[in-house]
Amino acid sequence: MVRGSITLIVLALGMPSLAAAETMSFGDSIGKLAASCGAEIVANCRGVNPDSNRLKECLSRNRDVLSPQCASDYFGVFDAIQKRVAARVTVANACQREIVKVCGGSTKETSKSVPCLVSTPKGISNNCLRAIDDAGYR
Repeated sequence: MVRGSITLIVLALGMPSLAAAETMSFGDSIGKLAASCGAEIVANCRGVNPDSNRLKECLSRNRDVLSPQCASDYFGVFDAIQKRVAARVTVANACQREIVKVCGGSTKETSKSVPCLVSTPKGISNNCLRAIDDAGYR
C-alpha cells in the first residue's frame, strides 16, 4: 500500500509539468525524489494534492523531520523540474521559423510540430536543436 502511494504521488508530480542546458528529465527527477523523499512524502504529505508546487511546500513545511538525504535533494529536484518546463516553453521561441517553414505548423500549437522538429534535422537551426535537446524531446 505504501509503495503504491509513493508511486502514485511521484507519477502525478510529472504529469502537470511537461531552460538551460543539462536539464534533468521528468522521470529522473521523479525517481530521485522517490528515492530520497518517498518515506517523508508518505509520512508528512498524505492528503496533499501531489502537484509539484504543493508537494514542495509540504516538504518545506516539514523540513525539521526530513532525512538528511531528502533535505539535500528535494530543492534540486524541484528546480530541475522547473528548468525542464521552462526549456519546453523556449522551444516555441527558438524554433519559430522551423515550425512554420519546415514543419508547416503554427507557433500557437508548438507541441504538434515537435515530432517534425525531432525527425527532420535538415533545415533546423542549431539554436532550435539545442532548445529541443534541453526540453528533452530528443
